[in-house]
Amino acid sequence: MTVGDLIDRLSALDPAAPVRLAVNPFFPMAHTIAGVVEARDETGEPVVFLADSGDQLGPLPPQVAVRLAWQEPTTAPARSRRRATRPAAGQ
Repeated sequence: MTVGDLIDRLSALDPAAPVRLAVNPFFPMAHTIAGVVEARDETGEPVVFLADSGDQLGPLPPQVAVRLAWQEPTTAPARSRRRATRPAAGQ
């Protein structure tokens, strides 16, 4: 993805929405972004880094992990009703 691709995707979204960083597809977590830094890669080409603030917000919402193709859509298994327990006779 290039800066232009990112700008194109972001321009269609609410400019007041907070930005989060999705990290680690095997244990997906949400983080806040602290900054944007331009640098040069090992070949001298420009590259842009989004910096993690260190503030981990908790697990990534499942629907986000699914849209990123990090997880398969899942449905919680059906739960059967538990039978009420009754005290044994004489208790």
